Amino acid sequence: MQLTILIDNTTLIDRYFLGEPGLCFLIEERNTRILFDTGYSDAFLQNARKMDIDPLQTDFIVLSHGHIDHVGGLIPLLKLFLEATIEGIAHREPVLIGHPAVFRPRRIKGIGDIGSFLSRDKAAQHFPLGLHKAPFWITDRLVFLGEIPRRNDFENQVPMAQVAVGDHFEDDHIPDDSALVYTAEKGLIVITGCAHAGICNTIEYAREVCGKERVQTVIGGFHLLNASQAQLDGTLEYLGKLQIPDIHACHCVDIAAKIALGGLGNLRETGVGLRLTFD
Repeated sequence: MQLTILIDNTTLIDRYFLGEPGLCFLIEERNTRILFDTGYSDAFLQNARKMDIDPLQTDFIVLSHGHIDHVGGLIPLLKLFLEATIEGIAHREPVLIGHPAVFRPRRIKGIGDIGSFLSRDKAAQHFPLGLHKAPFWITDRLVFLGEIPRRNDFENQVPMAQVAVGDHFEDDHIPDDSALVYTAEKGLIVITGCAHAGICNTIEYAREVCGKERVQTVIGGFHLLNASQAQLDGTLEYLGKLQIPDIHACHCVDIAAKIALGGLGNLRETGVGLRLTFD
C-alpha cells in the first residue's frame, strides 16, 4: 500500500505545494485507489496535478467525518467528475464511504454551519453511497472502522459544536468520526482524519476489528489541539506502552502536543508531498 499526503496544514520543506487547515490522503492498495477526505477547498486537486495524480481514477472517496475541513473539497471534486462525464473524459465511478451521520448539518454559535455543504441527497445524485456504522472492508486488507466506541475517560469529553438530529440540534460528540486501517505485514497502519473519537480509542478499536495487536504506523490528525493535561497525559501513556515505531501526527495537533509526542522518540516528519509505502 502507498499513501500520499495531498493536503495537510503544512507542506514538506522545498516541496512547492499548497497547504490549508484540512486533510486529504491518496491511498493506493494494489489496483484500488482511495481518496481519504478532501480537505477544505480544491487545493488537493491542484497538488494532485503537480504530483501527476489523476483524481478521476478514484474507486472510493472515504470521509473520516463531516467537518468542512475534511469534506469541503467534495464540491470541486464533484464538478471535476461532472465535467469529465460531459466531455467524455475517461474516469471511474467512485463510491462515497462514510458514517450515516456524516452529512448532518453542524453549527458553532457565532460561526454558523461547519458541516458538509453537500447534503446526503445531493451527494447521492453524483456518487453511489456506502454509509456504514459497522466496520466495512474496502479490500481484504483495508477497513473503514465505522463508528468507534468511546472507552477512554480522557478522550472526547467536551462537545465542540451542535449537530442536527431530526428537527432539533444537540451537543455533537461526532459519532461519525472514523478511520481507515491497513493490515500490513509488520503491523497495523492506522489512518485518521481528526480522531475526534480519541486517537487511543481509535487505535484500540482498530486492533479489535483487525484482530492484531501490533501497530506499525499511525498517521493523521490526533485532535490534540489545546488538549487538556489529562488528555495529553493519557495519550502519551497509551502510545508509550504500544511502542509504535512511526507516528505521523498532522493537521489538528498543535506545537505543544507535537513537542510532547516527540518525547516518545518516534514522531516523524509529515506534510503535503509525503509518500509512504507499506508491505
